[in-house]
Amino acid sequence: MRCIIVEDEPLAAEILAEYIGMTPFLTLTHICPDAIKALDVVHANPVDVIFLDINLPKLNGLEFIKTLRRQPKVIVTSAYHEFAVEGFDLQVTDYLLKPIEFSRFTKAVNKLLLPQRPPDAQQQQYRPSRRGPPGRFTFLW
Repeated sequence: MRCIIVEDEPLAAEILAEYIGMTPFLTLTHICPDAIKALDVVHANPVDVIFLDINLPKLNGLEFIKTLRRQPKVIVTSAYHEFAVEGFDLQVTDYLLKPIEFSRFTKAVNKLLLPQRPPDAQQQQYRPSRRGPPGRFTFLW
C-alpha cells in the first residue's frame, strides 16, 4: 500500500517513516510538512493510506480530509485526543496518540488489511427479527 505522511514535526515524521519501513505491506512515497503540499501529492499520485497529523500549519488535518474527492484510508497521528470523535466521524481507520509506540502503530496498520465495510453498512439501524417466540426478538445488523 502506497502511503504518505503529513506531519510538520520532523522527529514525528522520522519515527513514522521508520515504522512504515518496518511494515512489509506499506511503501512510503512522500513526506509532506503541511496539508497544502499533501493535496498536491494526493491529486498527482496514487495514495492508499495517509498518516495525518491534526495540528498543521495553513490547513488542519481534519479540514484536509474534508477537501479530498476520493478519500484514501487515513490514520490520524496526533498529540491531542480531543479530535478523536470528529476524526472517526470522518471515517478514519484509526487514531494514534503521540508518542506512538510501534506495537500500537502495528495494531492500527493491521486494520488497513481488514475488508472494508460498505458505507451504508456503517449506518444500518437495528430492526427486530420475525424469528423466535412471540414477544422476543433478535437484533440484526
